[in-house]
Amino acid sequence: MISRKMTAMTRGGSAIRALFEEGARMAEKVGRENVYDFSLGNPNVPTPESVKDSIIAITEETDPLELHGYMSNAGYGFVREAIAQDLNARFGTNFSENNLIMTVGAAGAMNVALKTLLNPGDEVIVFSPYFLEYGNYISNFDGVLVDVPARPENGFQPSAGDLERAITERTKAVVIDNPNNPTGVVYTAETIRALAEVMERRSRELGTAIYLVSDEPYRELVYDGAQVPFLTKYYRNTLVAYSWSKSLSMPGERIGYLLVPDEAEEARTIYNAAVIANRILGYVNAPALQQRLIARCLREPADVAAYDKNRRALYDVLTGCGFDCVYPGGAYYMWMRTPTPDDQEFSDRAKKYNILVVPGRAFNCTGYVRVAYCVSHDVILRAAPGFKKLAAEYGLAKE
Repeated sequence: MISRKMTAMTRGGSAIRALFEEGARMAEKVGRENVYDFSLGNPNVPTPESVKDSIIAITEETDPLELHGYMSNAGYGFVREAIAQDLNARFGTNFSENNLIMTVGAAGAMNVALKTLLNPGDEVIVFSPYFLEYGNYISNFDGVLVDVPARPENGFQPSAGDLERAITERTKAVVIDNPNNPTGVVYTAETIRALAEVMERRSRELGTAIYLVSDEPYRELVYDGAQVPFLTKYYRNTLVAYSWSKSLSMPGERIGYLLVPDEAEEARTIYNAAVIANRILGYVNAPALQQRLIARCLREPADVAAYDKNRRALYDVLTGCGFDCVYPGGAYYMWMRTPTPDDQEFSDRAKKYNILVVPGRAFNCTGYVRVAYCVSHDVILRAAPGFKKLAAEYGLAKE
């Protein structure tokens, strides 16, 4: 028999991945062009041409034994230093290679961070709606997830008061995702300051360190001049997990980093332990070729304009049908209120029109669906009649 923990995870599965697989089956029946799959956050924007050119140059210029060999478990020093200097230039920080660990994407960074921090029974606070894999990551290390719902009436910004009521003597960490998946909400500097003040005060009162673990794969994808606060400047006990999966449209390459600032309590101990965690979790090190690639493509901008075009079009389509949506300030997800409390029923009914949207319960928040707009612009336009028919079933469609 497999472990009890994995038995539970197997039963739970992933609603997002299940919809993605269902979309593939639909495509076999009706044709890929007739399936409007808004389920998976898989970027449709092409990877920048410089990525391909850099890979070719790296393979031609680098000794094969160097190119494909081991390096420090923390990653190549010259890559980490290049990232540190880029962050310093952009955010006015003072990092070096000794603050960074190259990881297998942001998910790898999150698992490394939680492996490093958690003892069995330690509590990790997460604001819902949240990327549901956080629960699995925390469970991996026998931590306990504490869900603090973000309030719709507050624009899904986390509440400092709610956070304060959730903190106990067992609280080890708080996880945030900014910009947020699934809502697309950008947590403001005001929100971050309020959360930081609570964590600082409660840490002093409890005589312990409460760490803020910031998951930031969508940091570069923001609109209308929105600013994503760089959290180490707001709260010293911050660990940052980052990935180039979204900004450079390369989620399958699994490359990111974990940042441990010197200001964090027990920073050197955490850093050294995280390097070991990177190894013993089975990653060993981040992919060698992708590390070298990132060093060359650090200044490559994300194609925000393409996502912004989709954002505006999808919002117009959905609100034009009478649906109520959170207008996203970042990422590439539309968070739409369902006209029935049963978001699963709504998601299932949408399939009649070959539309795939993820029910909010997949993010621990019912009554909503997530609509990913990292698709071709044409998909949004061709899905519009189906959304209108779906809205009409609930008496929402507008003339």
